[in-house]
This record gives sequence, C-alpha cells and structure tokens, in this order.
Amino acid sequence: MKKFFKDFSAFIMKGNVLDLAVGIIIGGAFNKIVSSLVNDVIMPVISLLTKGDISGQFFVLRGEAAYKTNPDTGLIELYKDADAVLLYWGKFVQSIIDFLIIGLTLFIIIKIVIMLDKRREKRKAQIKAKLQKGEPVSEAEKEVVPPEPVIPEDILLLREIRDTLKKDK
Repeated sequence: MKKFFKDFSAFIMKGNVLDLAVGIIIGGAFNKIVSSLVNDVIMPVISLLTKGDISGQFFVLRGEAAYKTNPDTGLIELYKDADAVLLYWGKFVQSIIDFLIIGLTLFIIIKIVIMLDKRREKRKAQIKAKLQKGEPVSEAEKEVVPPEPVIPEDILLLREIRDTLKKDK
C-alpha cells in the first residue's frame, strides 16, 4: 500500500498532470463566467430586441403547453399537459452563444500565444546573429539565448569515427 501511494504521489507531482488540473479548474470557472454573461447580459438584451424571452421559447412536440398568467400570483408560468413533450429551442440558442464566445476567446488566446512565440523566436535569432558577428550583447540578451553546450572531445572523436565508418561501407 505504501508503494501505491508513493507511485501515486510521483504521478500527481508530474508537471503535465498539475498543468491539466489547473487548466480544468480555470476552464470550469471561465465557463461559469461565460454562462453568466450569456444568461444575464446577452440574452436579456436579445429578449428586449425580440419582445420576448428567447431562453424560454419552445416547440410543442406532443400534448399542449403554453405560458399563462397565474391568477393567484399574477406571474406568467408554463402550463403543460402531464404527457407534453417540449423542444426548448431557446435554451439551444443560449448554448450556441456560449460555445461561440468560448471558441472566440480561445481563438484569440491562441493567436496571441502564437504571435508572442514568433516574436520570441525572432528575438532569439537576432541575438544569435549578434553573437555570431561578435557584437556585444547585454546580460538580458545572454539569458534569452543560452550558450551552446560544449561537446566533450571524446564524443566528437566518436562521432568522427562513426562518420568515417559510414563512408567506408
């Protein structure tokens, strides 16, 4: 049992698992924010424009159903037969808007990350070019481009032997 917990601990502490867990938690929170935006901000505005609450719209597939005013409370309520089957197309529209907002946000985030990556690679190439020309570079620039690893002489000799043997075949 001790080995199980040791293995499990090693698995959980791997970077990918922790990154995935953080991503799932942030994604869940982001989903709540987008759902609130759609339900509490966008759908009421759309409902104002269409003169009715779209999120509660439906088609009756079987039986009867309609919104009626409750005589006791004065509130509009949905009355339907016990065997009524309703297709809530308004809720589907809400879900589509949720999806589009999340998709657009992810698209923008990915575009920004790609742009920053390209900018970083371009900067690295500029610094490498400076180093090759023998131009002075700042300490910050040296941190961007780590020095090329020094290959031990015995490894270089082994590579030379390997390459010579390949030529002879």
